[in-house]
Amino acid sequence: MRSRREVLGLAAVGLLAGCSAAASRPHRHNGAVTPKTIAYGSDPSQFGELSTPATSEHRGTVVIVHGGFWQAQYDLSLGRPLAADLVSRGYTCWNLEYRRVGNGGGWPTTLQDVAAGIDHLASLDVDTARVVLVGHSAGGQLAVWAAGRAGLPADAPGAHPRVAVTGVVSQAGVLDMVTAAKTGVGGTAESDFLGGSPSAVPGRYRIADPIQRVPITPPVLCVHAHADANVPFAQSTAYVDAATKAGDAAALHVVPGDHFTLIDPTSPAWQVVVDALPALLGGRLP
Repeated sequence: MRSRREVLGLAAVGLLAGCSAAASRPHRHNGAVTPKTIAYGSDPSQFGELSTPATSEHRGTVVIVHGGFWQAQYDLSLGRPLAADLVSRGYTCWNLEYRRVGNGGGWPTTLQDVAAGIDHLASLDVDTARVVLVGHSAGGQLAVWAAGRAGLPADAPGAHPRVAVTGVVSQAGVLDMVTAAKTGVGGTAESDFLGGSPSAVPGRYRIADPIQRVPITPPVLCVHAHADANVPFAQSTAYVDAATKAGDAAALHVVPGDHFTLIDPTSPAWQVVVDALPALLGGRLP
């Protein structure tokens, strides 16, 4: 199991390599599968790494949305171990990069990028009838938000999705952004991302905050550890309570470990995600 320092080290390696360099050459997961780097926009951070199974078995498509409190120093290298594991199990994986705070991201570009990156699947030779989003931490916010794009106002960033989502996994996601901002989750991460506090830009929080977007229709599985010191466990409990009251299918699975255990593909917390994918790809909770 990786320590917090080791996980952050993965992100640092990706940062040193540079997103533009990542977009110009393939990366190899454990020597088994070479993802194809595909741009969905002109910015160096508008790309994803597409991994397809080496066998004829294709169980569906999983979009991985990395976390890092929406900040530029964290990148999609955090998702590569998960993509490597999933593709070995027969899933097509789209490990998505996007502009973050510090490299052109924030409101509304981060939301626009995540939406455009998911919609780009419609231009690729992949299964878009069964698509599950898996997001960790801030990526959990982005994944759950993206699953509800069909309900966004017509003029909101990310409205009018081209690819439907059948299910979502939030791994310790920031799902109640107003509370997170008021209690200092990630320092000033939420305000930095949306360009102000909840009282200063309430309309932006209404668009981006998953707990304010319920109901969204696709089922949401929240996976969270009680011992999480980065994103409080209450973020998931609050979301699941609000979602179920609104009529959504949402559930919380409590796992051992901490914030970073969830993105360790050797951990029981990750096995929970793997076990849930077949049901979520079918549009239901496990």
